[in-house]
Amino acid sequence: MKIDSIFVIKHQRLLHLKSGEQIVKTYSISLGKEPVGKKELEGDNKTPEGEYTIYHKSDKSEFHKSLGISYPNAHEKEHAEKQGKMAGGQIRIHGFKNDFTGDQTEEKKTDWTGGCIAVTNAEMDEIYAMVEVGIKINIQP
Repeated sequence: MKIDSIFVIKHQRLLHLKSGEQIVKTYSISLGKEPVGKKELEGDNKTPEGEYTIYHKSDKSEFHKSLGISYPNAHEKEHAEKQGKMAGGQIRIHGFKNDFTGDQTEEKKTDWTGGCIAVTNAEMDEIYAMVEVGIKINIQP
């Protein structure tokens, strides 16, 4: 079944892969270290909220595979610039750091990223195989 969107519910720590309105697969997730509220500024450790696109896939990063999320949009950049700050960027869905040797399932129970959405490496392998560049991702509080 072709995945055509991703739906994230931050307060439930869930990521749903969808085909049309049907949920095909659900994953528990870790978020930024400050999970409540939407990302506004670089370094705030918050995960964005809103509608974005998966713009990039990489299997060559410091994390086990990643999908780039199109944060920040023009409005978010403008909002940060009005405060004399940067909106941040490099927000991704990714696995664990390549050199991580701990228990990924246990570590995933905490919010540890700088604003990204994290899953175990095995889960990232599945997601990476099913998700294509260009699909929409909706991140809700």
